[in-house]
Amino acid sequence: MARTYQQIQDKIAELKAEADEIRRKEVDEVIGRIKDAISHYGLTAEDLGLTASRRGRKPKGAAKKQPGRARATDAGADSQGVKFRDEAGNTWGGRGPRPRWLRNALASGKTLQDFQV
Repeated sequence: MARTYQQIQDKIAELKAEADEIRRKEVDEVIGRIKDAISHYGLTAEDLGLTASRRGRKPKGAAKKQPGRARATDAGADSQGVKFRDEAGNTWGGRGPRPRWLRNALASGKTLQDFQV
């Protein structure tokens, strides 16, 4: 007996609902494991990289950066132009807008002299 178009559509809807339910259960389990790990290791949103604002970032799927002039944070930049550095290795040459890592550090009470090379 050949199945009808409507029977196939009904089966698709049934399988989709089943798949959605299984996915929801799996996601709930993953979230539970993540929460356990966060609690166990005492992780913060900052540790997970969740505190940076999305402002200034390229939208998902945007064109990749074209090769061009080396930036002050690139390897080998220490020999020229680096005037400020933090303990994480972030650098700034002192030209242009202050980078986010430096603005955040200054807002938390540090001074520019704390980062001079």
